[in-house]
Amino acid sequence: MSQALVTANLPVPSVVGSLDAYISAVHRIPVLSQDEEQALSRRYNEQEDLESARKLVMSHLRFVVHVARGYSGYGLQIADLIQEGNIGLMKAVKRFDPDQGVRLVSFAVHWIRAEMHEFILRNWRIVKVATTKAQRKLFFNLRKSKKRLGWMNAEEVRTVAKDLGVPEATVREMESRLSGRDIGFEAPADAEDDAKPAPEAFLIDDGADPYDNVADADQADNQLDTLSAALKNLDERSRDIIQRRWLNEDKATLQDLADEYGVSAERIRQVEANAMKKMRGLFAA
Repeated sequence: MSQALVTANLPVPSVVGSLDAYISAVHRIPVLSQDEEQALSRRYNEQEDLESARKLVMSHLRFVVHVARGYSGYGLQIADLIQEGNIGLMKAVKRFDPDQGVRLVSFAVHWIRAEMHEFILRNWRIVKVATTKAQRKLFFNLRKSKKRLGWMNAEEVRTVAKDLGVPEATVREMESRLSGRDIGFEAPADAEDDAKPAPEAFLIDDGADPYDNVADADQADNQLDTLSAALKNLDERSRDIIQRRWLNEDKATLQDLADEYGVSAERIRQVEANAMKKMRGLFAA
């Protein structure tokens, strides 16, 4: 079959500009009957008639808008989602077989969502949050599976894991990823002097003066000694929480510790905050 459908510049209404005007325009395009749909599909399959393909695409643009609205909670522009969905729609028209006895809209939903999913996973976070099949499944189902805001408790994790057919550890890992947010690599121009350093501040400068390197290493050793002393001043539970939340290579989540200590995740956060406050006091002394 010809590749012309997905490479030709079909006169699809542009999403650039007023989104409301675009949505209004696509909803004015008549919906095809099943007989019309099948006739156009056969004409395209047998004669590679791009005008037939154009009519099939145009009549289903309203459905792409409907699907795109279902992904509005990912912080991406709905216009971009519609553009990606339109690509999926054109791919579906190219592959649609009218003799299978299903309507194009039923067949196309897979291709439309697939393009939107790929776009979301590419753009929602700079660092990829879903690479395996199980992680992708969780990414698009975890939010609607959660019954409330905040971290899930152990029972909710077990329920979601069972419903989605994935390990409980995978559910916890994805919940942690979804709860994070990207931060800018460079500090904003209007940042306060005492603001938290941007990631670029932690890059190693290989061209630094050797004297500065030695002085920095000595300061780091002093800070490590101070950190050890600060940890010793904490009670056993607070020390364990700080160690496992911040110092261990395999860091525990608030909910992991909450389940272990039999308290809420909020209580673990409070204990952690109090411990950090005590430690900062020692560093400032």
